[in-house]
This record gives sequence, structure tokens and C-alpha cells, in this order.
Amino acid sequence: MCGIVGYVGGSRSIEVLMEGLQRLEYRGYDSAGLAVQPGEGRLEVLRRVGPLRELERAVAERNGGFGEVLAGIGHTRWATHGRPSEENAHPHVGGDGRVAVVHNGIVENHAELRKGLERRGVGFRSETDTEVIAHLLAERLEGGASLAEAFGEVMEMLEGAFAVAAISADEPGTVVAGRRQSPLVVGLGEGENFLASGVPALLGFTHRFVLVENDEMAVVTRSSVELRRFGGEPVEREPFEVDWDPEAVELGGFPDYMSKEIHEQPQAIRATLDGRLGEDGMVDLSEVGIDLSGVERVVVVACGTAYHAGLLGKYFIERYARVPVEVAVASEYRYSDPVGDPGTLVVAISQSGETTDTLAAVDAAKGCGARVLAITNTRGSLITREADGVLLTRTGPEICVAATKTFVAQVVALDLLAMELGRSRETLAEERLRELVGELRLAPERVQEAIESVSGRLDEASALFEEARCSLFLGRGVAYPVALEGALKLKEISYLPAEGYPAGEMKHGPIALIDERCPVVALFGSGIHREKTLSNVQETVARGARVVAVAFPDDEEASGVASVVLPVPRVPETIVPLVLTVPLQMLAHEVATDRGLDVDKPRNLAKSVTVE
Repeated sequence: MCGIVGYVGGSRSIEVLMEGLQRLEYRGYDSAGLAVQPGEGRLEVLRRVGPLRELERAVAERNGGFGEVLAGIGHTRWATHGRPSEENAHPHVGGDGRVAVVHNGIVENHAELRKGLERRGVGFRSETDTEVIAHLLAERLEGGASLAEAFGEVMEMLEGAFAVAAISADEPGTVVAGRRQSPLVVGLGEGENFLASGVPALLGFTHRFVLVENDEMAVVTRSSVELRRFGGEPVEREPFEVDWDPEAVELGGFPDYMSKEIHEQPQAIRATLDGRLGEDGMVDLSEVGIDLSGVERVVVVACGTAYHAGLLGKYFIERYARVPVEVAVASEYRYSDPVGDPGTLVVAISQSGETTDTLAAVDAAKGCGARVLAITNTRGSLITREADGVLLTRTGPEICVAATKTFVAQVVALDLLAMELGRSRETLAEERLRELVGELRLAPERVQEAIESVSGRLDEASALFEEARCSLFLGRGVAYPVALEGALKLKEISYLPAEGYPAGEMKHGPIALIDERCPVVALFGSGIHREKTLSNVQETVARGARVVAVAFPDDEEASGVASVVLPVPRVPETIVPLVLTVPLQMLAHEVATDRGLDVDKPRNLAKSVTVE
């Protein structure tokens, strides 16, 4: 969950470390800190509680007072062990302050290791599991080991999922880092090298990267990067290029990243479709590398927003491919003793490709003989190396903690998979497939229309939430997973309790919540689902609810029951979920900003969940 950045090179160390932390702050903003080598034989550590701007102020007060920094490591924290405080902020130092450590993840055996250190007379300054690592390193350095040797030994002692970086006052110009499960990449430069928890942190400085795999470490100097196993065995790995534009992580005139990424959704859909819809009207997923014709059962495993995308995938896969689909929360699936065989396709969805529970679900799926297809936005992430096949979404970096463009791209990827499964299993006629492909081609333009059509109505809709104590989101069919996602968005960034329900389930409990302080957001489509939803919404109005309707512009009955209508273009069912999603994202954004909240960095949340 936390963000790590490191640099070896010289004159622009502070610039690189601070910019890297700015781009990683979405991983945690309880506190932040730096440890730097301003010269041979010493380290300087600077830590502040709160968002990164507090550390930025502290750095500015130094007015260049760090001197000629040879190397450094930085950290932005999402608290696991110990409340947010300066004592618990990273970096942590060991021994007499001659070694400093930053850490993402959880050391599961930290209590046992801490007791051993305390018996040996070590005093602790913090409540964190990370400080254990710093003291263990200090012990070995004092015993004559090199930083790399000490680091490898200590990493082998740790249990859990973690990424760690360290510097020592006695080895200027060197940073060591290693990982197990938690993400870590090394960036390659000329006369300088970098490391970080994620590629976006370094895009302003390099496009060449080397992956650090599980139970590996990197020894980084300004002129070299050496990969080795924790036990010391050398590792050879080719670097890879990332084609994301550095401007993709800039605001570009938008007030916040959430707004920017909502408006980037048409391009995200277009990029995810690019090269996968043939001129012949067919779908081309040959890149996946899995024979789909023998699939007899599909299990989707995911967390949060990706889980909601999986529910939409279930709808379309069952309709087009006629195979049963189960959608499981990854944190439950991993412990469920799952059943599988070569006819089972497990579709694992993770925007980062590093979600701990989803990765564990992949391991469980492979353990029972299933084949695994990963859907992710991050090339080279751990999930892409564990899965049998990969279907990349192509949204570019997503900075806001609340997912928007990655959600719609996941839905599009699942649409493509459903169509290809239907073709492979011969349950989808070519004529119908061409029709569906034609509809999907319209998605970028229709989502753009949805963004434009609701923009002028958001103030009025947000006003219904000023005195709200809770909210219900109702939908049927493909609109039900969208209702779940809309409720999640509102909860994530406005902190208003909200629940998504199938509209037909409302009378089985949730209707008890309804009064004038519980707005209802109703998603209308067409056909039988629309008629049934209309009846359910009328029942809420009769009990005092004020309704925000997301509906086609010509739906007069929806307008008749609603206090506010957010109109979306009339589209085929294939892309209905995409156009219904947009108003809910924009409504959540409007409600949160009206409350004066930071939509990009909601409290207690981090972008990538890399701890269990």
C-alpha cells in the first residue's frame, strides 16, 4: 500500500525523490519521509506526518541544505502497524543511525523478531514492523557484512509480503532493495539509476525498467544495477520499455485526477479495443495465448471495483458463450478450497497486477488445475507473470485512488472475452458477433456523449445529498453491477453510506431506510428491466425519497418520478453499462467536492492493495 522511491546519481537526488513521492502519494498519505546520503559517512533523515505537502515544506525550509546528495530513499505511508506519527513515519533507522530503511507491506513475524532484538538490548522508537528490519540490518553491518550481504540475510528472515529499500552511511552511492509479493521496479538511466513501487513514479526520468521478481534484490549504484536472489545467486534479466507519456501523470488543466481520468474514458476504451476488432467484424484475442474452445466453466476473481466489472463479465459471458460463470471476491476465493480442472478458466482482474488477494487467488486456481487469464492495466506486473494468458487494458496510468477509466476498460476487455468465448465455443453466430462488434465500436463516442450530457445537471443532483444520511443505488440486469460501482464511488470519496441493490431486492430490507434524507439513484435502461425498475422507484417516492434518475433522454416516465434526471444516450445493451457508469462517477465527484473533500486521496484508502 505504501510508496517507495530510491535514487542514486547526484545533483538532482532531492528532485527525483520528491517527484517520485508525489506520483506515488496515491499509495498512502498518512506520513512521508526521506533518508539521504549528503556525503561519505553519514545519513540525514527527514520525516513529517500528514500528506506529502508537509514533507515538501520541510524540504523547502532546508533551502538546499542537504548538500551534495549521493543517494536517497523516500516513502509515503499507508499505516498498518502504528498510528500516523513522526515516530512511526519512514524511513526508520537502525543501530546508531547509520542504516535507514523504507518498507511497503507487512512483516508477519515482526513480533518474534522484535522480541529477539529486545533480548539483545536493542531499543525501539516506533510501533512499526519496519523498524525490526532496520535493527536487523544494523546488527549484521556492525558484524562486518556488506550492505548487500546483510540485506539478503535479513530478507530471508522475514515472513509476509513486502518491498524494502535501504541505504547505509558506510556505503555511499549505493541503494539496495528487494521484494516478496509487493511491487518493485528499477529504472535505468545514464549515470543515474532509480527504483520505485511503480512505473508511474519514474516516468519523468526514464522509460527503461527492470523488474525485480519475488525473493530477489537489486544492488543499485549510479553506474550499475545488479540483480540477485536473497541467497546471493546472480540473476540476469532484460530491461523493458514503457511507452506511457510522462504527461499522462500530469493534471493537464483539470482540477484533480479523478476529473481528468473520467474525461479520458473514451480514449481508454478506444485504446483497449485497438487491434482487437478486425475489419471482418470478428474479435482477435490471439494475444491471450489460451485455447478457449474447451472452456466449460468460468470463475472471475477480483476485488473492489474489479469485482463489479467481473459481475458484468458474468452477464455477457453467460449470454454469449453459454457457460456457467461464478464471480468470487478474491480474498474469499483464496481460502475456499476451490474446485477446478483444465476446463475451468479463472479470470483474475487487477488494475495494478499486484493486488495481494487476487495474486493468492491465482495461486489457488493454478493449484486446482484451472487455467488463468489475467486482465490488468500494468504490463510486466506480477499477475502477468503468474497467469497462463494476459489481456491488457490500455488506459495509461490511473492516479486517483477511486478507479474510473480502469473500470470501463475492464468491462470492455470482458466484453471482448465474452465474444471470443462465444465464437470459440460456436454459441455465437457470426452474424450476431459482427453486430455486437459494430455496437462495441460505438462505445468511445457514446461515453463521450454521456460525459457531455450530464455535465450541466450535476449541481442540481448533488444538492439532493446535502442533508443525506445514506443513499440507495438501484438497478436491474446489467444496471445492477453499475449500481454497486456507483455506490462504491460515493462511499469512497464522499464518505456517505451508500448501498447498491438489485431494484427487486429493495422490498426485502433496504426500503426500511427510505425517507427524505435517503436519496435514491435509479438506473433505467430499456425493456422489461426498465419497467420493473420504474415500479420499484415509484415505491420509494411514495415513502418520501428524492430520486436521481439515470435514463435515456426520451424516458418520460423516469422523468416523472425523478427529482433530477441525468440523461445518457440511448445505446445497445452491449454498451449500456458504460454509459450508465459515467453519471455515477461524476455525481460522486460532485458530491465530494461540494463537501470540500479531496477526491484523489480519500481517507484510509490506497490505490494498490498489496497487503492482506
